[in-house]
Amino acid sequence: MASPVRRAILTAFLLRSGQPIGITELAERLWDDPPTSAAANIRSHLTALRRDLDEARPGLSCRVRTYRGGQSGYGLAVTPDEFDLAQFTLAARRGRNLLLRGEAEKAAEVLEGALAWWRGPFGQDLPPTRWFNAHVAGVNNARFDAYQDLFTSCILARRTETLSYRIESIIAEAPYRQRLWELLAAVHCIDGDAASALSAIKRCQTLFAEDLGLDLPPNVEAMRAAALSWNSEDALRLVAARTLGADNGERTDPAGHGSALS
Repeated sequence: MASPVRRAILTAFLLRSGQPIGITELAERLWDDPPTSAAANIRSHLTALRRDLDEARPGLSCRVRTYRGGQSGYGLAVTPDEFDLAQFTLAARRGRNLLLRGEAEKAAEVLEGALAWWRGPFGQDLPPTRWFNAHVAGVNNARFDAYQDLFTSCILARRTETLSYRIESIIAEAPYRQRLWELLAAVHCIDGDAASALSAIKRCQTLFAEDLGLDLPPNVEAMRAAALSWNSEDALRLVAARTLGADNGERTDPAGHGSALS
């Protein structure tokens, strides 16, 4: 689908979970300050969207519905099992529950499956409006939450081979998530590489001080103590304790917000 406006309309329909969106409401999602021609532009793009969908698969345009009456507007008929975000959300929640029940091996398998739905960050081609920005932040935070749960599950299941590399790749996307730094240091400690653990902690300390004006997060500081004492079991206990004591208020919903520092 070449048109960014049509991609944005389709995404808005999907994020609305099949509920109708009025023309005025849709315009406010596509533009923070909608132009006077917004309604005409949207109707033109809806016609083109139906054509694009039929080109992708004949008959698919019938999924774009026109609603009349009290809830007039447009929407997309889609079921949860057809929507990858819904599939990811269900699997990530199941993986999280398994992790909290102490079933780390099963949790890791489920979370790997959940994250397999992803091909990269969400929202790179969407308009930078307030509405889309909020949803982009919420969806991407849910993805990072799932990665944290996956890495935690792998550590508790003692599946640490190449795990430091995977954590580093997500830190590159979300450098201010202290949990990722904590898990990275833990992996190095558990693998018996105290020098790499201390190096990661130093990088975290410098980043938080220079970019955010913050001290080293307490949980990362605790990992430093484990690294200095060459105590891999202590690092493992710290990860387990933090997992079981996790505050659900730090978690995110794909349609909401999450703390960048969680």
